[in-house]
Amino acid sequence: MTHDSPPTLSALRTTLASTLGWLVLGGLAFGLTYGATRWLQSRPAAPPETAPPGMVWIPGGIFTMGTNAPEGWDDEKPAHRVEIDGFWLDEHEVTNAQFGEFVAATGYQTTAERAPTADELLAQLPPGTPPPDPDTLVAGSMVFTPPDRPVETDNFTRWWRWVPGANWRHPEGPESSLEGRENHPVVQVSWEDAEAYAKWAGKRLPTEAEWERAARGGVENQPYTWGTDAPRDQADSQHPFHANLWQGTFPHENTAADGHVRTAPVKSFPPNAYGMYDMAGNVWEWCHEWYQRDLYSQRSRTGVTRNPKGPSKSSDPTRPFAPQRAQKGGSFLCNDSYCSRYRPSARHGCPPDTGMSHMGFRCARSPSEPPSP
Repeated sequence: MTHDSPPTLSALRTTLASTLGWLVLGGLAFGLTYGATRWLQSRPAAPPETAPPGMVWIPGGIFTMGTNAPEGWDDEKPAHRVEIDGFWLDEHEVTNAQFGEFVAATGYQTTAERAPTADELLAQLPPGTPPPDPDTLVAGSMVFTPPDRPVETDNFTRWWRWVPGANWRHPEGPESSLEGRENHPVVQVSWEDAEAYAKWAGKRLPTEAEWERAARGGVENQPYTWGTDAPRDQADSQHPFHANLWQGTFPHENTAADGHVRTAPVKSFPPNAYGMYDMAGNVWEWCHEWYQRDLYSQRSRTGVTRNPKGPSKSSDPTRPFAPQRAQKGGSFLCNDSYCSRYRPSARHGCPPDTGMSHMGFRCARSPSEPPSP
């Protein structure tokens, strides 16, 4: 065959087979390299140091935050991608015993133990609101008080009341105590109280993104921290109770089928895949940042958000005069008939100087931060 003669069919086949062989080998090599790289990237990063006592390492990475599910509330939509660095998180909520150690060491007085001023109250109310009666300016807090009959659920004042003398030592008022509840999560603590404890412990409050990353346990697009098994009023071998939630008809009938009328001792229910306890129900948990109602809709336009720290100020058209900090996790009051916010994507806002009988917290720490004292 001369250089200008057409190639034979056999020569074409040989050349084509050789080319295809190299392409296949090259494709396999690229695929193996790409796959290995992706596998290494997806593996949970090893913790950089020995775990601080009572804390669990939450590996960094990219995950889906929020939800597009029909049951999601407006403030938890849309689902969007977030990337965070690895961090440590308390395996359970801060308990009464732990908070008591802090108070004993520092003499700290919680917001519920201090009488509010008229200016503090008026700052959260519309302009022109008459000042409160001085006789009402006493130390106390909000306590869940169930009605004795069915009521409409459009007004929370039907089951919440201000109780003078209610605080972390007396969660339901002066007649209550912490006896037998040393291992329950501390409640009636404001964001300011949680911040003070975290600083004393050499920690901090988690961001919303960190909290949700931990709650999901490394599993994407599951409605609950434990998977897909929807909560129910009765448990059996196939459908156990996964969290301390409300069973019965909210707010007047609580059957306490899970064994708990109010808070439960920490670690009463199985942990999620990361080894985190009570990331659903039991008590709402304070997060670091301000609450912004439309935050997720704004964030979803920017692609992957890295280590979000939250907005610079609170923003909620439904409560324009009351700055709020973010909360996650739901509480023992959550029930599908009223509040299904025990889902990891759910969120809520509350004034930072407010404590209630279903609010607590847990702490976080980054590897670069100093260890606990």
